[in-house]
Amino acid sequence: MATNTLLTISKITREAARILENNLCFAKQIARTYSDEFARTGAKIGSVLNIRKPPKYIGRSGRVCVVEDTVETSVPLALTTQFGVDLSFSSAEMALSIDDFSDRILKPAVSVVANKIDRDLLSLYATVPNVVGAAGTVPNSLLTYLMAGVALDENMAPRDNQRAVVISPIMQATIVDALKGLFHSSDQIEDQYEKGTMGLTAGFKWCMDQNIHTHTAGPYGGSPIVAGGSQVGSTLLVSGFTAAAALRLKKGDQFTITGVNAVNGQNRQDLGHLQTFTVTSDVNSAPEGTASIPIYPPIVASGAPQTVTASPAASAPLTMIYTASSTTTQGLAFHKDAFTFASADLPLPDGVDRAARVSDSQVGFSIRMVRQYNICDDVFATRLDILYGFAAVYPELACRIIA
Repeated sequence: MATNTLLTISKITREAARILENNLCFAKQIARTYSDEFARTGAKIGSVLNIRKPPKYIGRSGRVCVVEDTVETSVPLALTTQFGVDLSFSSAEMALSIDDFSDRILKPAVSVVANKIDRDLLSLYATVPNVVGAAGTVPNSLLTYLMAGVALDENMAPRDNQRAVVISPIMQATIVDALKGLFHSSDQIEDQYEKGTMGLTAGFKWCMDQNIHTHTAGPYGGSPIVAGGSQVGSTLLVSGFTAAAALRLKKGDQFTITGVNAVNGQNRQDLGHLQTFTVTSDVNSAPEGTASIPIYPPIVASGAPQTVTASPAASAPLTMIYTASSTTTQGLAFHKDAFTFASADLPLPDGVDRAARVSDSQVGFSIRMVRQYNICDDVFATRLDILYGFAAVYPELACRIIA
């Protein structure tokens, strides 16, 4: 007589991890880190990892030694999000094959987790200063995407097959229709016609993601200008907003400053176009119309970490990239190293029926499942959790594609 074998909690947890990886879109294209720093005791909400960035140097010409300071910087990545799905299934469902159990119970639950992770990660668009495209117009030419590649090149993003484009459904449909069959391998043409996808095109791996964000610009008000010349750093003092205390800029708004050009990050040569700055948090103006704007990249006019050709002059006008209060779709082109997703082990509790955890340094996440049996209802109450955080480590290695 054939007998059913109950699925183990460990087997279910491994299957959940596999499904999660397969459902991720944006997260699969960026750097992912599993931290074993917390493997013994388990991580907690608020635990911080520091992502180290290499120092920059100028170099010297000639025989005489010129010693430069070594300045290492790091980007804090806080594990601030614990997300999960709570399930309940019977002994009979536990007797299903793993494939049936996966299709009926796990996939719908894990897709919610994957959707949450991708949505959170795509919010990092707001940290990215580079931008191509036109607000209100869905790109229908490959040139827009090639110009995103130019922005990555100018910021020294490696050409190592680790570049990707993540765009909205309408952006994908538009570019597939515009380019169908042109300059592609037979496999890529097949993907375009049969799957409606771009595959590997123009140096990017392409992915459609329904979680692409739209950005609503701030209301602005007035004509902001630089309040005082020779400013440097990550905060810009401006004046000229309408004289009232009110919200002016939203996190993710972008602007340029007259006379402040971008430079190549390696050789510090003028790139011939204005540097675009992104606003890193919401900005309110003072009653007299002044405001301090937190920006990225910082204004650095000289030295190894130089970002611009010169500090802005006093009264130099700011030009906003978006129309006040307008809404734009924010696709992304990026190198894998622009963003990092990190996950760490949650503790395995005592006093429960079963608890299992799958931690994978290659996949870059740790997922935990805890099960407790309810004898009255003959069901297993089960919770699935993941603890994670994310950060823009090199946002200059990405470019917004707006529509």
